[in-house]
Amino acid sequence: MRGHQFTDENGRYSLETVLPRLYPGRTRHIHVKVQAPGKRVLTSQLFFPGDTGNQTDRIFDPALLVIQKTQQGLMGMFNFALASQ
Repeated sequence: MRGHQFTDENGRYSLETVLPRLYPGRTRHIHVKVQAPGKRVLTSQLFFPGDTGNQTDRIFDPALLVIQKTQQGLMGMFNFALASQ
């Protein structure tokens, strides 16, 4: 699954997706690429709390945890900060 998404005039975005399946050798995650117009691309991954693969994944970073359980289901929030220069 791949997609392209743009922010609004205030830099806000919203994404609705499915929970990724598990696959061998990695913890559950979402790949992201973020780019300001005319700037370098930031490539990263967002991870899910409580996934048992987090403990052994060599790329896992707890600063990139994104999902929380809510009454409406799973919901995540992540703010990307890009340099303006």
